[in-house]
Amino acid sequence: MSRAGDSREVLVSGMRLEAEGVMSLELQALGGEPFAHWQAGAHIDVHLPSGIVRQYSLCGDPEDLRHLRIAVLREEKGRGGSREVHDSLRVGQVIRIGEPRNAFALAPATSYQFVAGGIGITPILPMILAAERAGVPWHLVYGGRSRRSMAFLEFFVPRAGEHVEILPADEFGLLDLQRIAARSAAGAETYSCGPGVLLDALTARFAEQELQGRLHLERFAAAPLAATAGEGDLTVILARSGREIAVPSHCSIMAALREHGVDVPSSCEQGVCGMCETRVLDGEIDHRDMLLTDSERARNNLMMVCVSRAKSARLTLDL
Repeated sequence: MSRAGDSREVLVSGMRLEAEGVMSLELQALGGEPFAHWQAGAHIDVHLPSGIVRQYSLCGDPEDLRHLRIAVLREEKGRGGSREVHDSLRVGQVIRIGEPRNAFALAPATSYQFVAGGIGITPILPMILAAERAGVPWHLVYGGRSRRSMAFLEFFVPRAGEHVEILPADEFGLLDLQRIAARSAAGAETYSCGPGVLLDALTARFAEQELQGRLHLERFAAAPLAATAGEGDLTVILARSGREIAVPSHCSIMAALREHGVDVPSSCEQGVCGMCETRVLDGEIDHRDMLLTDSERARNNLMMVCVSRAKSARLTLDL
């Protein structure tokens, strides 16, 4: 699996306002050579001119290898990346992007249910194209604040009815989680992306009905986890120097390392990009990232120190 770091130059060949506060970017490889094959659910690192690096889901057609498309929601209270895209990027500029990575892959199934909240529609759109091409039945529940804020409606409105429910909150209120869970109970694999409050509610409802195995989520940031017993007593040992660093419960391992002068490369600091990946030599990891696969987590030898912690009282890092 590729991590943050590998990048290539691309041309911003198109920009379009898809909804209120949502700008899509069409990216074209310099020289016109095709991009590598990618699958629905993938995302890329976008290296902005300011030096900021952000991760965005690919929302174009996986079979179009001449172009990549992303869509960016402007967040006034964010960390600045989305504002730079909206305010500074222009058609004709050259920027760098990372190779596509996928921690939200669409697995084979007999039927799919997609649940999107707001900008969470971006990884879902290629999944729907993949399901259509495979001839697999699918259903989309698409929620948002209002129709004005919901991107790509021109794609979904013609499909409304049998396949698509467009349910802006100002017209229909909250999404009906029971109906969503019922479709999974009937056999549909459910893939959802959206704000944390929606994903947390889905997780709780599916757990109540013992349907956890049919729910697949992608979050905009790592899910917050309650502190575990003894979490405040975590000690990180740096194998190369023998130093021991205490990590209090309110502090990430990355922050504690930096406070003690240990430089750790980073970008997203949300468990998405993989830049802070660190080898673990001893101790049990409490994985909280959104990048490592189940098999990688089971090996217990790599962690993202920006968000992950420890199930043991001590961790030895290859630092």
